[in-house]
Amino acid sequence: MLLTMRSRLFNPQLSSLCHSLPHSHKSHPSLLAFSASISQGPNSLHASAAKAQRPVALSEAARFVRTVLFLPPGVNPDDVTDDMILPGSNIVLGPYAGDAKIKDVDFVKSSNRPKDCPKDDRPEFAMLGRSNVGKSSLINFLVRKKEVALTSKKPGKTQLINHFLVNKSWYIVDLPGYGFANAPESARMDWSSFTKGYFLNRETLVSVLLLIDGSVPPQKIDLDCANWLGRNNISMTFVFTKCDKMKGGKGRRPDENIRNFLELIKENYRQHPPWIMTSSVTGLGRDELLLHMSQLRNYWNNE
Repeated sequence: MLLTMRSRLFNPQLSSLCHSLPHSHKSHPSLLAFSASISQGPNSLHASAAKAQRPVALSEAARFVRTVLFLPPGVNPDDVTDDMILPGSNIVLGPYAGDAKIKDVDFVKSSNRPKDCPKDDRPEFAMLGRSNVGKSSLINFLVRKKEVALTSKKPGKTQLINHFLVNKSWYIVDLPGYGFANAPESARMDWSSFTKGYFLNRETLVSVLLLIDGSVPPQKIDLDCANWLGRNNISMTFVFTKCDKMKGGKGRRPDENIRNFLELIKENYRQHPPWIMTSSVTGLGRDELLLHMSQLRNYWNNE
């Protein structure tokens, strides 16, 4: 079974694991464990669950689950089977996974500053990544509507915090991209100041979906961003985009680039954050990502 689990991580085939298991033990959904941040905060990993569920001696499969897979609330590592792992990801489907369908989406507002964002209690997922990572395309792909998020061939087009209300119950937040070299100086934002204002103080933030271009080798700016989020105990999921592409037919395959990125991340993380492969062109990973978001959101709502 362990070999099957390993091979399933980079299996790009879609599956329909849409069932919901009974509710069980409650823990925080984020599996982020940054080596330089030992203290457990509200956005930290499953601290209480780890203490409650840790067996005296871990089996090889359980050790693999704890160190490689994203274990959601209510799942014991010894109970994980390969069919619980969402294809093309390290994410285990748990008891809080529910209805992941997007029925309607409405643009709410654009905000110049974090303090101008909507002030209701609805949970939200922030989309973040380099300006040419395909963020707007992924948002349109998730909601299955064209031009919900602005797409442009010019990097750095999004300069506002854009809130989209999904099913009248939760938000997708389109954030300005980072690392765009061609934008005029006047349009560039103080990204570090922005992170302090939004990520550190946004109480309704369930998780950051950090988009990484899977068609290119690991980029230092993405690793730096991931490590900053980790040091600040901010829950995140790595969403690898463009997993159908190889730049000009040359270079490494997306799965090789992703393995290399995850290998570099291991230097700073005791446990892997959740990650998933996607493609807005082929539809890869859409249903799986929405299921993952549903279990994070449903747990957040029931805290």
